[in-house]
Amino acid sequence: MRIWKCKLKVTDEQVVELPDGAKFLDVQMQGEDCCIWTLCDETAPPKSRGIAIYGTGNPMPEYPGEYIATFQMAGGALVFHVFEIAV
Repeated sequence: MRIWKCKLKVTDEQVVELPDGAKFLDVQMQGEDCCIWTLCDETAPPKSRGIAIYGTGNPMPEYPGEYIATFQMAGGALVFHVFEIAV
């Protein structure tokens, strides 16, 4: 098992490739990059995982997905919430 870091785009939806069974741990800004950390078995085959990012106060679907974490940008002026969605 290892902890992996993957950069995310701050966009509505995206797909990331992670080892099958990877567990989401946290999302934070690291410098200028939005990063997600996962606990994974790096020998597991890759699997596509869907990520949705919603800004505070923005419209969301009735079922936004499985909550992962919240992160801030611009010194806390912008707050985003990250969910796993189906691909």
